[in-house]
Amino acid sequence: MSTAKPRTERAAEARVIATRIEAEGVDGVIVGWVDNAGVTRVKTVPVRALEAAAQWGVGAAPCFDAFLVDDSLAPGGSPVGDLRLVPDLAGLHRLAAQPGWAWAPGDRYTQHGEPHSGCQRQFARRTAEALAERGLAVLAGIEVEWIVDGGESGPAYGMRRLIGHSDYLRDLLRALREQQLTVLQLHPEYTEGQFELSVAPAGPVAAADAALLVRQTVQAVSLRHGLHASFAPVTEPGGVGNGGHLHLSLWRDGHNLGHGGSGPHGLTREAEAFLAGVLAELPALLALGAPSVASYLRLVPGRWSGPHRCWGLENREAALRLITGSVPEQANAEIKCFDAAANPYLAIGGVLAAGLAGLGRALHLPAETTGDPDGAAERLPDSLDRAVDALRKSEVLRDAMGEQLWRSVIDVREAEIARFADRTPEQIVEAVRYRY
Repeated sequence: MSTAKPRTERAAEARVIATRIEAEGVDGVIVGWVDNAGVTRVKTVPVRALEAAAQWGVGAAPCFDAFLVDDSLAPGGSPVGDLRLVPDLAGLHRLAAQPGWAWAPGDRYTQHGEPHSGCQRQFARRTAEALAERGLAVLAGIEVEWIVDGGESGPAYGMRRLIGHSDYLRDLLRALREQQLTVLQLHPEYTEGQFELSVAPAGPVAAADAALLVRQTVQAVSLRHGLHASFAPVTEPGGVGNGGHLHLSLWRDGHNLGHGGSGPHGLTREAEAFLAGVLAELPALLALGAPSVASYLRLVPGRWSGPHRCWGLENREAALRLITGSVPEQANAEIKCFDAAANPYLAIGGVLAAGLAGLGRALHLPAETTGDPDGAAERLPDSLDRAVDALRKSEVLRDAMGEQLWRSVIDVREAEIARFADRTPEQIVEAVRYRY
């Protein structure tokens, strides 16, 4: 990754990039990261300051690790100290829907150039590197669901909805294409004004970067069309809400381990052990992948949100859905219980850590759930406090995240639980609707 290069090399690379993008009309560069509450935060620099930002980073106080969704701080959040936010130049994109701007994901370092132990993006990178040490790689992708206000009424998944937003969705596709993102599909979803978009899979960190870039582009294009996009888990009490389903496949030597094996539905032993590890840690992983109090207004049976701790082939009510695909090399698994309030780096890093633990223990998947799991399979935590309790008990995630990141995540979750304890579902939805 570019942020791991020597400072002088990063500066030289940034100098070339800055010259090129300034000639293309870029005036400023956004450097973004996601906090533990799932909120995307940014710092920006003029394009001619990109070289210095790449070499030395820009200030980003460690207190952001304690920020809640409403910008208040968890107890213990300190105003003391500073970190350096370093743009990853390999992920820099000129923003088609925000003329004059480019965006790059950022990694956080200490003032002395050491990786910040609370950096979520570097946590995802560490787990990917741990897999690589075993000769394994993961391709991942996060489905992006959102709801726009004033959406065209009509049937779920219906042509009427697509017609009503043809210009809007066309402009979104154009913007994403200009940003070199390969869109696989885009369609109206279940809820009025809801859409879903998926892009081509990538490595774990790049997949999280892509999810952020898609969401930022959706927001920008929406505003240009007089619409406001929400990625919140729920935008209306009792509604279906927005998922952030994580798809992933395990690979060795260019071969997808999700097919051609002797395990269930063609899984190899490594793929089965990996997924079994994910399933074993799923209650704790919810504290990373469904991190909002509002997440549990979505995570209920009957809405294809994956509220049960089970797996099944093409079972859309199971938390872990196995997809064999019409082309064997496209076989993958989908984690359906995650939503768009999640910090994607935390969610992906946690899943990889759980999969690694499953590999280390050579776990097997339990019996498959072939029908509706309601009443037949264990329910996942139905509240954030229960998910956090599972995270506290997870040695796998605590060891993988490291003490500082693990503790700061728990502190933020506990503070949000307390902050929303007396709120009605309507008040919770209103408080988070446009925070993500």
